[in-house]
This record gives sequence, C-alpha cells and structure tokens, in this order.
Amino acid sequence: MTTTAPTDYSALDAWIDQHFDEEVRFLQALVRVPTDTPPGNNAPHAERTAELLKDFGYEAEKHAVPTADVLAYGMESITNLIVRRPYGDGGKTIALNAHGDVVPPGEGWTHDPYGAEIVDGKMYGRATAVSKGDFASFTFALRALEAVARPARGAVELHFTYDEEFGGELGPGWLLQKGLTQPDLMIAAGFSYEVVTAHNGCLQMEVTVHGKMAHAAVPHTGVDALQGAVHILNALYAQNQEYLKVTSNVAGIKHPYLNVGRIEGGTNTNVVPGKVTFKLDRRMIPEENPVEVETTIRRIINQAAAERAGISVDIKRLLLANAMTPLAGNQPLVDAIQKHAQAVMGEPLPAVGTPLYTDVRLYVERGIPGVIYGAGPRTVLESHAKRADERLDLEDLRRATKVIARTLKDLLA
Repeated sequence: MTTTAPTDYSALDAWIDQHFDEEVRFLQALVRVPTDTPPGNNAPHAERTAELLKDFGYEAEKHAVPTADVLAYGMESITNLIVRRPYGDGGKTIALNAHGDVVPPGEGWTHDPYGAEIVDGKMYGRATAVSKGDFASFTFALRALEAVARPARGAVELHFTYDEEFGGELGPGWLLQKGLTQPDLMIAAGFSYEVVTAHNGCLQMEVTVHGKMAHAAVPHTGVDALQGAVHILNALYAQNQEYLKVTSNVAGIKHPYLNVGRIEGGTNTNVVPGKVTFKLDRRMIPEENPVEVETTIRRIINQAAAERAGISVDIKRLLLANAMTPLAGNQPLVDAIQKHAQAVMGEPLPAVGTPLYTDVRLYVERGIPGVIYGAGPRTVLESHAKRADERLDLEDLRRATKVIARTLKDLLA
C-alpha cells in the first residue's frame, strides 16, 4: 500500500517572505498614482502598472476602451490590462481580477491619501485596501507560483480593470463582451478573513423634481420643487422600514435598503427652487427581482409626486448591477482558499455573502464560477474604504498573498 505525501507549501511561503519588501514597494508605487473616479482619468495608472509589471517579465496587454464610450459613460479614460501566463495544455485558466479605480479621497485625512505612508505596520492611502492591495497580492502570488511550483498545465490571467466604481461594464464587462478573455474560474479582490460567494445587487437612479421658480417674496406664484422632493424622499425613507421585514437567506447579507447620497437644486436663497435633483442607491438582496424592485421605486416616486400639485418628476436609471449568486463550480475555489487560510491565518475562514456589489457578478453572469478573496481586514469599516485614512495591514497583505499562491498551486496541479 502506498500513501501520497502531503503537499509542501513552505517554499512558496518562503519566496513570498523573501520578496515581501519588494511587494510593499510595488503597492506603494501603485497608490501614488491617483485614480479618482470621478473624474475617472485612469489610463495613466494602467500605463504605470504595465511598466512595473514589465520589470517582473510580465507583458501586460493594454485594452483601451474607445474614448467616445468612456465619455458617454461619465469617465475620462479607461485602459484595462490583461497579463496571460499559459503553462501547458489541459488544466484550468484562472483569472485574478482587481480594480484600480477609487472614489476621491474626501476630507478628514491625517495621512497623505497618495503618500502610501507606512505607520505601525499599516500602509495608508486611497486604494490600499480596495483594491490596489490585490494588484500586489495577485501579482506576487503569481510570481511565487512560477518561481517555486512551476505549473505544467493550465493558465493564470491577471485582469486589472478601471471602472468598478461605475459598475464594471467597461472593465470586466467590456473584456468579456469583446471576447478578450474566457477563464474557467476567477478570484476577485476582497479581504483576508472570509471568502465571499454571493453579494447584493444595486440599482442607482437619478430623480429630477420639477416645480416652478418664483421670487421668495411671492412664493405663492411658484411651486417649490424642494418641498416636492422632501415629500418624495419621505415616501422613499418610509419604504426603508418595510425593507427591515425582508431578510436574506445568505449568511453575511441582511436586508434590502435604500440610500439617497446626493441632492442639489435651487438658484439662490431668495428664490423658490424650481428644480431639485437627487440620486438614490437601492441595494438588492440576492433573492430579489431587479425588475420588480425598479418598478416599485418608480411607483413610490410617481405616487408621491402626484400628491403635490404642480410637481412633476423625471426618473433616470444610472446603474443596474445584478446580485451575485454562487455557481456550483466555485466549490474548488472555496475549498482551496478555506484550507490554506486555515493554515496561514490560523483560524477557519467562513464562506459568506456581502452587502457590497462587485465586478464578480459580470463573470458569474457568463457562467464563470468566482469568489472574492484578497488582502484586507475583517470588515470594510476597519479598512476605512471610501473614508479618510484608508489603510492596509501589511501582514494581511503577506498572508493573503500566501493563501492565493497556495490556492493557485492546488488548482493548477
């Protein structure tokens, strides 16, 4: 009787440890090139990333989205990158996707948002955690794999894309729609203490409330669009209380919710506002039907507007991102990541859903099983993503790189 010796991953771990200072410098270089979206002038970052990858012997294909399409989308420039590493016939092609675009820094920073400063083992800067950190974890996991494991079949692709903040349609969606890639499995940027197998959908809408402008001294000659908007907003916020009664069966996802994140209108303090515009974000749990959700939102808005004489509304859909639901074929990804996270992190890793929405749905919608895993803390709150002083614990970066490298070794064996 023969037995198979357990696979040894110590050489992979050692390579990552030996090159970790280099990985940190790579991430610092990426953080120091801003990718604020909006405005979304992200082609320069893609060029810089391609330069850095070339130093490792990786040739990045540059796929520039046509300018007219980008401008119509509300951004300035997008160049998506693919690095293809084929190892031999047979085996799976595994894509690793991270996005380089980020929301603007905003106020309240105590560190330079593009300084990539390291304090007490943490790197501070916009996109350190979401998700330039996984440009680094994915790249160095791939380098370790090739230096140590030397796979003989299958392939790995790096997909570095630049419009996740706008929904991903001109990032992974564009690459897939153009037939530029068709992997068998994929891992997308995430955090280190859970593997995400499902996520919420998202509907974003712009609502313009029309009234009639008038002098504030004779307000009765006008129709106050702001008061109309307040009435509509109250109706929408009342719906949030109803959403609390709807719960998801997916661990990590609770209930639907609605947020109004931007409102503007009016011309001056002494003028009755004739137009007010607000933008809303409705998160949809995986069990919801997006068509029904949008129909309900439109009905609530139109009914509330009809209750105010002289008020009319225009409703424009800005984004509809479907929820991600697990595909049966993602189990090898989940099993491998959980096994290696247990070994590297020293604790079991749950497979859960997240209330965020991501690019992964675009792969899953095309039948490509995927999960979300990468370098980051236990919660979005801890990472300060989309807030001041975003940061990444460098030990999380080190550990996640090891988990991903080990996972790739298993899946390509």
